[in-house]
Amino acid sequence: MSIIEMRVPTIGESITEVTLSQWLKENGSYVEMDESICEFESDKATLEFPAEAAGKLIWVAEEEQDLEIGALVAKIDTSVTNENGAAPSSKEAEVKQEKKEEVSQKETSSKENYATGHPSPAASKLMEENNLSSSDIKGTGKDGRITKEDVLKAIEAKNQKTSSPKETPTKENTTQVVTSSNTFSRVQTRKKMSRMRRTIAKRLVSAKNNTAMLTTFNEVDLTNVMALRKKYQEQFVEKYGIKLGFMSLFTKACSKVLMEMPDVNAQIDSDTNEIIYHDYADISIAISTPNGLVVPPVHNAESLKFHEVELKIKELAGKARNGTLTLDEMKGGTFTITNGGVFGSMMSTPIINEPQSAILGMHTIQQRPMAIDGEVKIRPMMYLALSYDHRIIDGSTSVTFLVKVKKLLEDPITLLLDL
Repeated sequence: MSIIEMRVPTIGESITEVTLSQWLKENGSYVEMDESICEFESDKATLEFPAEAAGKLIWVAEEEQDLEIGALVAKIDTSVTNENGAAPSSKEAEVKQEKKEEVSQKETSSKENYATGHPSPAASKLMEENNLSSSDIKGTGKDGRITKEDVLKAIEAKNQKTSSPKETPTKENTTQVVTSSNTFSRVQTRKKMSRMRRTIAKRLVSAKNNTAMLTTFNEVDLTNVMALRKKYQEQFVEKYGIKLGFMSLFTKACSKVLMEMPDVNAQIDSDTNEIIYHDYADISIAISTPNGLVVPPVHNAESLKFHEVELKIKELAGKARNGTLTLDEMKGGTFTITNGGVFGSMMSTPIINEPQSAILGMHTIQQRPMAIDGEVKIRPMMYLALSYDHRIIDGSTSVTFLVKVKKLLEDPITLLLDL
């Protein structure tokens, strides 16, 4: 018997532990070399773990288990082959899998077991975060088990509908407290925090405790920005294949002012008590995903054109929501923009994304009466919030930064002409 040990590989310099979020292959099943056998969830991304050899898979670790780098995950018995004494081809594997599924469907049609209609831990996490219940999803896994892929398909289908289903608590990890009335629910559900959620929590608390964070506010009149988009939108889409959105305009405005005001674009090295200045603007864009908030940066935003910024943000957002962002794509960032307005937020105080020193919060656009040249006019207004580290950025600097961004957005021609 020849046994190959599968251990957690080195993923990144700062990553010392991962969570086994989901097994992709059954215990005891035959796997081919380089076939993904499980998924790891790190502090920053979800990664697939490929088999190092062909043979019989033997589980060692369990789903939702925390594992240190180098820990034993599974074993592969390379002495085990398929029925013909050799590793099956991909076509043979497909036919074999189809037969297995047919037999499984026949067995489950006559008698369902515990797995039928129950989600895997990774699937359960996605279901709860997207208000989905087992009745909304048809499981395609073994014995009708709901897999992560099943939930992702259901989320996509849900987003295409105008109305979303009501949240139904999952059956797993649910404690029912009996009351004297059948009218009121007393259901409690416990679920372990994902590794990414735990990391986000630690970073937010760290930012609160380790920075002298303050927030300054202003408001911007987006009349001219909206007129610009309306006038040139069709031409922009025809030429570049993407719409001119608010994010590229805000990103370019911030990157221009950051180059003029290096303190807002800097960070503190606490170990050496030095200030690190950057001659580039890597703008991190906050993106909401089923697993939590991620902030991948758009590198050298100050040098990119508007359509290049839009395409990059679209690419990063798609990867973030599909869980395919790489660690390199998550690194860096000198300043962050977060847009709570897409969820209807009118005002907020965003938390600094350490080790950065400032973050800009965008909010919802509201039609409000404004005094313009002695007359009351209805204008599309947005509140802006700049949270900053007072250890490196003075109050006057923060206010000036926000005023400069406001002026560029209220007269976008100066932004386009680099005036």
